[in-house]
Amino acid sequence: MDTVRRVLVHVCRERAAPQRALFVQSVTGHLSDEGDDEVEVSCSVERRQFILYRGDEGRGTPLKRPAFCPIKHLSVTEAAAIPLDVQQRGVDVAVAVILQTANGRVLLTRRAKELRIFPNVWVPPGGHLELDETLLEAGLRELQEETGLKLKPEGAPKILGLWESVHPPFLSRGLPERHHIVVYMLLQSSQSHLQLQASLAPSPAEVSGCLWADVQLVRAVVSSVDGEDGEVPLSDLQGGASVTRVSSDGALSDSTLPLEVLLSRAPASGPDVERVSTGTKFALQLWLRSLETP
Repeated sequence: MDTVRRVLVHVCRERAAPQRALFVQSVTGHLSDEGDDEVEVSCSVERRQFILYRGDEGRGTPLKRPAFCPIKHLSVTEAAAIPLDVQQRGVDVAVAVILQTANGRVLLTRRAKELRIFPNVWVPPGGHLELDETLLEAGLRELQEETGLKLKPEGAPKILGLWESVHPPFLSRGLPERHHIVVYMLLQSSQSHLQLQASLAPSPAEVSGCLWADVQLVRAVVSSVDGEDGEVPLSDLQGGASVTRVSSDGALSDSTLPLEVLLSRAPASGPDVERVSTGTKFALQLWLRSLETP
């Protein structure tokens, strides 16, 4: 059963016992003093619970939600209209891997178009934390299941940040159906992206494309801020990004993706578009910062 295998978010404030986070409760807003969109936290996995609590200032891990977070803007009437079976889900936990190669690239994957949640959106490999797993074990398992890459941790893995993700991402696109805290974990490989590319065997049920993004491309992607207007400068980038397409039978082929696709913003209404997810942009921004700090 789904409820048996899922690990749910629990929140803890001021030394009180951890309480299961409610589906209609913004975890970020609950842990911040004034309902801010970002707060420093610490986290642990204990007794099949993912526990979040306030971290020491300057020493915690950033937890962030977008300014347009649907849970943040829910009215009492809208919250009551969410089906009971959805409300009873609680807040799920996912782990996503920012895989950094020896030559300074990171792996992004495009979610299969058949997926119900965020189809055709570019994200790092990742998925749900299962019972009795550590965060690292979940990240490595999802990395292998989605991309075929079976890696062992090299050095100490690091949590870059946590993201409060809601689907649909805008309240204007419908009432919330899924609510997650995504843990973005940095893993470094001693292999180049070309060496790792040779071992790629993505699952076509989950992945329709792979991309090794360099620093220049990542900087352009994070400059495309969701929820804001205005054109995104293409900087010195030319042409498109080299991607690996994954066919329905798992065959791989080289292709080029227009940069405008990767710089697309999340639409506030209508159908979603192919783009880099908002949470992924947040994680990539943290990755860029990590490169500046030895």
